[in-house]
Amino acid sequence: MNILDIIAKKRDKKELTRNEIEYFVKGYTDGSITDYQAAALVMAIYINGMNERETTDLTLFMAHSGDVLDLSSLGEVVDKHSTGGVGDKITLILMPIVASLGIPVAKMSGRGLGFTGGTVDKLESIPGYNTNVPVDEFIQNVKKIGISLIGQTLNLAPADKKLYALRDTISCTESIPLIASSIMSKKIASGANKIVIDVTCGSGAFMKNIESAKELARVMTKIGELAHKETKCIITDMNQPVGYAVGNTLEVIEAIDVLKGKILPEDIKHIITELGANMLILADKANSLEEGKTKILENLKNGKGYEKFIELVQNQGGDISYIENTDKFAKAKYILPIIAEKSGVVEELDAYKIGKLSVFLGAGRMKKEDNIQKEVGFIFHKKVGDKVEKGEVLGYVHANEKDKANEVINQLIYEIV
Repeated sequence: MNILDIIAKKRDKKELTRNEIEYFVKGYTDGSITDYQAAALVMAIYINGMNERETTDLTLFMAHSGDVLDLSSLGEVVDKHSTGGVGDKITLILMPIVASLGIPVAKMSGRGLGFTGGTVDKLESIPGYNTNVPVDEFIQNVKKIGISLIGQTLNLAPADKKLYALRDTISCTESIPLIASSIMSKKIASGANKIVIDVTCGSGAFMKNIESAKELARVMTKIGELAHKETKCIITDMNQPVGYAVGNTLEVIEAIDVLKGKILPEDIKHIITELGANMLILADKANSLEEGKTKILENLKNGKGYEKFIELVQNQGGDISYIENTDKFAKAKYILPIIAEKSGVVEELDAYKIGKLSVFLGAGRMKKEDNIQKEVGFIFHKKVGDKVEKGEVLGYVHANEKDKANEVINQLIYEIV
């Protein structure tokens, strides 16, 4: 067996065997297969696709290419994952609520890259919060208080890390078998028994239309089934940012305000109840979606979700005085209004454009080693469908450089008709 024969086989639209996929994953991980050879195979997969069995084999071999976390001592762990987006602070809100309902939450999250935000960056906006926790302590935290949210401290799915970076450099990111195997390999390596995935769809997501989102969801669900990990996918809208805040500190503050019961934007309510209800069903804590949604909202309204968030932050070294009084968070140097130039109705608030502008302001990174400015971003006052009057404040740009703030305002962020 050799890599040239495997490349030729997929180039000619033939099905790869389990042994051939294993040979490729092991060889690429240990460096015996070169980047240019891997690139040729990835391009062949991008063009000719993979069937469900091939995709599952690729997923499982990538999942087991490094460390695999054992969470069996915690009981029935249900993990939640999002395929990425803009303003997505759902983990910060939902996971404490889920933990308050008796489901162990042991979640490893990533940093933001490109126009999408990362949960770890948001958590690290809380002074003192430690995302770099050893595995033993991570598991003990969950046993102690029912929840721990950390960064990916283990060598999880190293084959996926290499393939993910490679795909980005050869314009092969938007391939359903490759996206599905990438996501599911990390989830399987993370040790959860059951998985709920938020498949985002729209301008600010990998999947730009509902057909491709449904297909990605179908493939990931099937991978979960074949890998004996019960998986449920929920498709959510990512044509506009989630909630009203975009930017690390600003999103943390919005998440805290939701947990405190101060606000509950309709899109956030929809997403946390849909995902949360499905998590409860998988954990045998609810018998129906309606019962699950009711329980999620109950523990939001009665403050138990907020109490669990406080417990989480305190347990991982965070300063809870910032949670109790969000005015303590550092603010951007310049907070400038976005003014409506005419009256009408908001037709578009493009998530992709907002994400790119957030990176321009310093809220995101284009390379993993880039530093981010936690306090910059946007607060929007209007969403798609809202009526506006000429001269009305549509939102605010939070920036540390005035020239950048003005440049962003001139980008015509809102489409009003």
